[in-house]
Amino acid sequence: MAEPIRNRAAPPTAPLLDTTAQRLLILTAMDTRTPQNTPANNAPISSHAQAPGVSSIKEEDLDRAAAASIFAQNPRLVSMMQNKLNTLVGKSSGYVESLPAPVRKRVAGLKGVQKEHSKLEAQFQEEVLELEKRFFAKFTPLYEKRAKIINGELEPTEAEVEAGEEDEEEDEEAEAAKAETDAATSGADEKGIPEFWLSAMKNSSLAETITDRDEEALKFLTDIRMEYLDRPGFRLIFEFAENPFFTNKTISKTYYYQEENGYGGDFIYDHAEGDKIDWKSGQDLTVKVESKKQRNKNTKQTRIVKKTIPTPSFFDFFNPATPPADDDEEIDEEIEAKLELDYQLGGRWQAQARGCRVQAKLDDETSLV
Repeated sequence: MAEPIRNRAAPPTAPLLDTTAQRLLILTAMDTRTPQNTPANNAPISSHAQAPGVSSIKEEDLDRAAAASIFAQNPRLVSMMQNKLNTLVGKSSGYVESLPAPVRKRVAGLKGVQKEHSKLEAQFQEEVLELEKRFFAKFTPLYEKRAKIINGELEPTEAEVEAGEEDEEEDEEAEAAKAETDAATSGADEKGIPEFWLSAMKNSSLAETITDRDEEALKFLTDIRMEYLDRPGFRLIFEFAENPFFTNKTISKTYYYQEENGYGGDFIYDHAEGDKIDWKSGQDLTVKVESKKQRNKNTKQTRIVKKTIPTPSFFDFFNPATPPADDDEEIDEEIEAKLELDYQLGGRWQAQARGCRVQAKLDDETSLV
């Protein structure tokens, strides 16, 4: 599961493609004539014979422009396709071996050129990461000020308020609602912006990970921030006020990338680790307790048996799936899907932590990520 570290915000899950787009995707992959994925039964290199292409399919006319638009709008789909194609790298089809010796030398030369390209790509990725870290250091004071304003530790300056109000575009109904609210409550006793992060999460694509039970705990979430590691990767930190659910002041999750760059020079996602949540008695939101009556056949007496079973929760995010320890062991499809989803969620949370439009965080009609 390869992902460049620069792809921060993972887009929402791509919609299912229609039959036409699916067929074009397959044909596009088939039509990529590389030494790694060329079929074994090839015409000689000097022959003009070609495998069937899109133009030879008579079932229906495929709209390349429409399909290209679909791919452009779904970079995750393109990435998944590339990952699948990458699994073909290094698998010989017998094509290169069948070529004349001079041609094989030229193919080897092209591989040498590709290696030089990969070295430059790796250097590019390293420098992009360093650039991100440098600007992140400049953003950090703004994130710290944001947290203080949200939690009522600091009031924004008049200049900051005026700058923010310049971007507001409210209709008559919104103006009337605001005036009615101002008349009903003075807000003098209200500190900061109550339930800011819960509102942000509920008004984003991350809302699907939150249950009604989770909301009560997430009302105590005071900040979400991130930090880079000394090695490729990043850490997400969720800070909570004292609450009746767990004793942790912070709960973090760390995403690690492999030390070596991938085939094309990109950083390769390796695994994630989450903190253990110290739940208070009876408050674990990741499980539910079911009570069932059991009757003894001999004594006819009944007893209550309690059984703890897992239940979906936002806090499952901190207990990610674990890939096999043995690199040669094949990853189960279900685990692979969970790992992919976990990586996507990490990217979305990273976008939250790094700062998105405040209006998007609080507006019910605006999607954040």
